[in-house]
Amino acid sequence: MSQRVLALSGGVGGAKLALGLSRILAPGALTVVVNTGDDFQHLGLSVSPDIDTLLYTLAGINDPETGWGRSEETWSFMAALEALGGPTWFRLGDKDLATNVTRTARLGAGATLSTVTCELCRALGVSVNVVPMSDAPVRTQVQTPQGWLGFQDYFVRLRCEPPVQALQYQGAAQATPAPGFRAALGEPLDAIVICPSNPYLSVDPMLSIPGLREGLSTQAAPVIAVSPIVAGAAIKGPTAKIMAELGVEQSAVSVARHYQGLIDGFVLDSRDQAMAEAIRAMGIAVTVTQTVMQSLADREDLARVTLEFAGLLASRRGELTEDHVGTGSR
Repeated sequence: MSQRVLALSGGVGGAKLALGLSRILAPGALTVVVNTGDDFQHLGLSVSPDIDTLLYTLAGINDPETGWGRSEETWSFMAALEALGGPTWFRLGDKDLATNVTRTARLGAGATLSTVTCELCRALGVSVNVVPMSDAPVRTQVQTPQGWLGFQDYFVRLRCEPPVQALQYQGAAQATPAPGFRAALGEPLDAIVICPSNPYLSVDPMLSIPGLREGLSTQAAPVIAVSPIVAGAAIKGPTAKIMAELGVEQSAVSVARHYQGLIDGFVLDSRDQAMAEAIRAMGIAVTVTQTVMQSLADREDLARVTLEFAGLLASRRGELTEDHVGTGSR
């Protein structure tokens, strides 16, 4: 396909669709903006989990079982760290450690996260333009009965067990979109795709950057969200649990409502087809398809359906514009 596409992605779920998009689009046509609200400092290293999941997935070297981390990983570093009594709750494999050491060294030398991510793309043979949402630190914080927790403390160390009472994105008010993000928004796009990532933990950190939600919603290209909820459950991660704890119905309708005012279209799983009319009543167009991506073919098929849907919405918008111009000229 010759379309130019901007995708917003978190980790595993978003990476699956990003891979599908990359395989059906022409080289250079896809920019993936990645959540960095999960980033943190650990063992003196600058760790960017979602960026690395995207890079490893697009490079074809991700762990096929977990979806994150590297394939055929070894764990000598973690074993030695454990023997020394060091913290092992956040596991860094030996190959993954090399990525994080490289990132930390380059950032320490004054490079931006955007520059480092671009360098890692080249080193891993990734041709997709992968960019962080911002070069400034934005950190997702989770309020629980134990107080405010850093995201990785909540997500990995405590295994998402504490109830979530609120979320905040520390540093967002001072952040600006990364240069690659701004450049993509300034180009003529055919589609903006919100991948099936956690709306609260992966997408909202991006939308919390001042002016970004408005910048996306005013684009000429249709904005399409793919549901991360199927039959009331999250495909991956704690999305449904967080929704329940925040008092939000665990359904695709709730996700569409969360994005209302931003998106033009919503990709709904066939198991939730009965919800289509409720979403259309919000003024959001709907297409129904298989959204669970278990194979590479599934990733490509969902990417193709999503972009065809965007093309349909763009053509409808063009027809409406022509009708308006025609009416006004009579």
